[in-house]
Amino acid sequence: MSEAAGTRLPYDRRASIAIDLGAESCRVSLLRWHDGTPQMQLVHRFGNGPVQREDGLHWPLDRIVEGVEEGLRMCAALVPEGVRSIAVDGWAVDYVRLDSQGAPLAEPFCYRDERNVRAETDLHKTISAERMREITGVQQLSINTVYQLFADRQAGYAPARWLNLPEYMLARLGGSPVAEFTNATHSQLIDLHSREWSPEIFREAGLSLELAPKIVPPGTRVGRLSGPLQELDAFRDTELIAPACHDTASAIAGIPALGEDWAYISSGTWSLVGALIHQPANSPAVRADNFTNLGAVGGAICFHKNVNGMWLLKQCESAWAEKGFNPGVVELLRCCEDVAAPKMLLDVDDPDLLLMGEMPQRINRQLVAKGAKALDESPDGAPAMVSLILHSLASRYAEVLRRVEQHTGKKLRRLFVVGGGSRNAFLNRLTAEMTGLEVCCGSAESSTHGNFAVQLAALESSWLPDSSGFAAEVYEWARQLS
Repeated sequence: MSEAAGTRLPYDRRASIAIDLGAESCRVSLLRWHDGTPQMQLVHRFGNGPVQREDGLHWPLDRIVEGVEEGLRMCAALVPEGVRSIAVDGWAVDYVRLDSQGAPLAEPFCYRDERNVRAETDLHKTISAERMREITGVQQLSINTVYQLFADRQAGYAPARWLNLPEYMLARLGGSPVAEFTNATHSQLIDLHSREWSPEIFREAGLSLELAPKIVPPGTRVGRLSGPLQELDAFRDTELIAPACHDTASAIAGIPALGEDWAYISSGTWSLVGALIHQPANSPAVRADNFTNLGAVGGAICFHKNVNGMWLLKQCESAWAEKGFNPGVVELLRCCEDVAAPKMLLDVDDPDLLLMGEMPQRINRQLVAKGAKALDESPDGAPAMVSLILHSLASRYAEVLRRVEQHTGKKLRRLFVVGGGSRNAFLNRLTAEMTGLEVCCGSAESSTHGNFAVQLAALESSWLPDSSGFAAEVYEWARQLS
């Protein structure tokens, strides 16, 4: 690997591809090298979203696969130099159940399906939430994979092997079936200290350890692309890499920041608010505040809370669009800046606000329960409702970040906002005002940057993927790509 004037080049200048599976849209991006300069290009974006079936809320797996494969073919047509590697990240917790040949048994359920709430309550009759938290250090959320697997068992589904969606896509392309660590931690099935599947939780939930995939660290090379796509010239010798398969971990890997004075918000459908730490934090106070310890690159830990995010705004937009009002986010934000600040804020993490549909009505139910006056739910009331959502989010961010400082001992000065929410200037201004931190707007596609940075480190570095040296290599590549 050569390096000059702070620039490093891969010894193999073929292209790389990052696939980002998103709950609202999926992206296939290309990284190429031109005169020693990395150039990233979004080649294909296609919509995604849960669909209601007779038995619940599912992800349209065939449509996701078709979109990814179309994106890969489009990339192949652009790169006469060929494709060196492909890696896939995406949202966590949801998985594909597989038959003995590795084929899907059904469309995967969506984490927002209401069956998970029932499963959470029922599982804790066997093993307490407190005990699970003690073992895993993971935030208590009904969306976590363990409750979905338990819901499968309650529904009478036969035990089956399963892979989270990014790892399923890697396996479908020809990779070994694995559970990448950052994604696996969000299952609430990993022992915080051993970093392996917890036999106790598997036993108490009635799940089979033998059916769980092997855990590997981010940056693991899992095989070579095979199947029909391999017939394309660009894919003759393409490696498959498990990056930080959890898109949040990829997004954090894409932040070119050093030191202990910074925090992050990965802002999208969810807002993940926290900081990187190097040892688990799972004290009684941390558990009481329901912070999570999720895997990060190089053995670090993403210490954060899930905060309901752009989901609130998107759901309101959908409700207003049904009434013929669809101005777009930019116009909504412009209108709400002229609205007086709300006197009462929302509890944005109210479980009712996590559910799909009728969001203006859900917001008003909470306001009325608090003794406040309901807002106009029609499109005419959109500016006031959007203002309420954004002020409430910024206030919640500030509250969570104060807790981050208390639990980690960090003195925060900078706040990096990445993901789609990084483009929301009004929300970022409110966040800066309420937190007192310097808000640094990172890339809206930070998960893509992190995905590529991990790929390059995996291919170019001699460090083991779970080492701090590997994390330093990822940082250097992220810095160059930013």
